[in-house]
Amino acid sequence: MKNLYPFTFQPILKSIIWGGADICPFKNITPLEQGIGESWELSHVEGNVSVVENGDLANTPLDELIQTYGAALLGQKVMDRFGSTFPLLIKFIDARDNLSIQVHPDDALAKERHNSFGKTEMWYVIKAAEKATLYSGFSQQIDADKYVERVENNTIMDVLKRYDVAEGDVFFLPAGRVHAIGSGCFIAEIQQTSNITYRIYDYNRKDANGNGRELHTELAKDAIDYTLLEDYRTHYTEEANKVVPLESCQYFTTNLLNIDQPLTRDFAALDSFVVYICMEGSVTITDNNNVATTLNQGQTLLVPANTTGLTLTPAPQTKLMETYID
Repeated sequence: MKNLYPFTFQPILKSIIWGGADICPFKNITPLEQGIGESWELSHVEGNVSVVENGDLANTPLDELIQTYGAALLGQKVMDRFGSTFPLLIKFIDARDNLSIQVHPDDALAKERHNSFGKTEMWYVIKAAEKATLYSGFSQQIDADKYVERVENNTIMDVLKRYDVAEGDVFFLPAGRVHAIGSGCFIAEIQQTSNITYRIYDYNRKDANGNGRELHTELAKDAIDYTLLEDYRTHYTEEANKVVPLESCQYFTTNLLNIDQPLTRDFAALDSFVVYICMEGSVTITDNNNVATTLNQGQTLLVPANTTGLTLTPAPQTKLMETYID
């Protein structure tokens, strides 16, 4: 059996009607392709399983890695909770047009209806065009009946919380929170491994045949969390050469690292894989076995759970998101 080491994966590029032009240059992929709406960086979704890009295990699918290495890759604690499924899906999303208003079910509802995990997620805005916006949560209190009424009379947008966004903005989206990415948003997304989405509203858009997209009004009705919050944005203070917490929930803990000098990380007691998403610059990540991996802007790295420590050496500066199961 070959030794484990930090893995990069072949990106799974999704050509989507609302896709923009930022993903290929951001990831330094040539030739440049237009209309790439998503790059699935690390995925265990059926039909979209990531494949190793680097090292001795290149061309090995993620599910084969898990079958072979189990807890050494994922962590025993992670396997006890999620079995042999990699529990996170990492994406870049580039929206040239507004995405539909949607909601995702929680674990209980997704299990009952789809035999799937639910979908809690978070967004980090990497780049935003002028006047770019997104939606998260409600702007006023409504209930399930009012929700159905507003979808039917075309006024649901009037009660959604709209945000003007800029680089560095973070939004946590627990299952049940109504949300949508607006045009001009380029986002890194961390989410549970699930592809269950209920579409609530699609701006009355029609396809070439004059047909609107299917809405899931009744399915969404029972999935929505109608709790009203004053602010749905995640607030944090960025500090250089520090581990800055962004979000911690039962599905993932995510930190921001903006470094221009070496930083060491101790994971001896973690018992979880660690994922790094490089959003800016370049960094060499050296593990406790002295295996060094260079990660450039637009790349994602999976560090096995049996890794006890890392040294992150920027060249000369890098911005990373770090994610694991706590």
